[in-house]
Amino acid sequence: MSRRSAGILLYRIRQHRPQVLLVHPGGPLWARKETGAWSLPKGEHGTDDDPKTAALRELHEETGIDLAGAALHDLGEVRQKSGKRVRAWAAEREFAVEELTSNTFETEWPPRSGRTQQFPEVDRAEWCELDTARTKMIPAQTAFLDRLVQALRSRAPE
Repeated sequence: MSRRSAGILLYRIRQHRPQVLLVHPGGPLWARKETGAWSLPKGEHGTDDDPKTAALRELHEETGIDLAGAALHDLGEVRQKSGKRVRAWAAEREFAVEELTSNTFETEWPPRSGRTQQFPEVDRAEWCELDTARTKMIPAQTAFLDRLVQALRSRAPE
C-alpha cells in the first residue's frame, strides 16, 4: 500500500495574482536542493486518520500556523513519482515567513558516524508566484496550482 500525505496550500492575492506558500525540507539531505524540492506543508498520515485533520496538524507542526475554523477548498489528490499519494486543501491566509516555526526530527549525521543531530522538518518558507512555484515544487504537486487557479476563477465575479 502506498504512503499517504495530506497538506494545505496557503495562498494570498497580490496585485490580482495568486501567490502560494511553499516550504523547503530541512536536514542535510535537502540543504543544497532547490528545484523540485519545495512542497506545500504536508505530512504522512495513517489509513485510519482523517486526511483533512492530518493536513491541519501538519501545517501547524511545520509552520506554526493554526487554521482552526478556516474555509478550506479541496484540491484533490496527486500521486508523486515515489508512489506517495498527497491530498491537499487550499486556504487563503497571510503569513510572515520570518515567523516560521517547525518541529524537528533526529537523524544520524554524518552517515555511519554514530552521532545523531536534530534538524527542523522545514527550514524555510517562501511566498511564490505560480510560475516560480512550478519550478520549485515537487513536480506532481504542481497539479494543485492548476486546481487552485480553477477554484479561484470559479469564485470570481463575472
